[in-house]
Amino acid sequence: MTTDHAARLPFGAEDLRLPDELRGPLRDHLAALKENYLQRGWGSRVGWGERPALIVIDMAKYWLDPHLQIGSNLDSVMEGTCQVLEASRRAGLPIFFTSLAWDPADPPSPQNRKLQWTVPEDDAAELFALDARLDHRPDEKIVYKRYASAFKGTNLHEMLTSLSVDTLIVTGISTSHCVYATCRDAVDSFRVIVPREAIGERCELMHEVNLLDIDIDLGDVTPVTEVVAHLDGLER
Repeated sequence: MTTDHAARLPFGAEDLRLPDELRGPLRDHLAALKENYLQRGWGSRVGWGERPALIVIDMAKYWLDPHLQIGSNLDSVMEGTCQVLEASRRAGLPIFFTSLAWDPADPPSPQNRKLQWTVPEDDAAELFALDARLDHRPDEKIVYKRYASAFKGTNLHEMLTSLSVDTLIVTGISTSHCVYATCRDAVDSFRVIVPREAIGERCELMHEVNLLDIDIDLGDVTPVTEVVAHLDGLER
């Protein structure tokens, strides 16, 4: 049970990283926790179904620009996401993207008091547009959402079921918020596959802990290479 303790995550915000001396012990502890959960019968594999679809969550400038309030450097997550995205296109999968349905006229919720954030109205369209590296295509649906989960307040569930989808591949950001919430809402109806290197967020600790939680309770956290290999083996 060894890890590369000296390695730093290639994504996130510098001020929200773990201290180097804590990274190794934390990863060892999380690995031990997973083994203990497996001994208790948690964390079994869900596996793939017959009709997968891909969702790419919130890969827009507002979250990807480290100069913005809640943005951070997520280039490696973008790279992993694009690998899965291209494999999904080759396999002819249904592909969905999400971004924020920003409307300054929306009444605030109590949760809005947790983060003092502002969005310049003149820049909103640019901030929440999909990153150009995704090369979004006209036949790939964009789901605009007001909440963390891609399912809450949208018709994503209806669209997936109309396509007879039984497996949802979840990529994007952020691990502890929109990715986690989407996985939580998906598991009652769909198998969930999470490509490990294709999700991330600004905070290293939150990423590591929530990634383990997803793997134990919600879906199969799987290396991007294995996800791509599976998709490339599908008949189009």
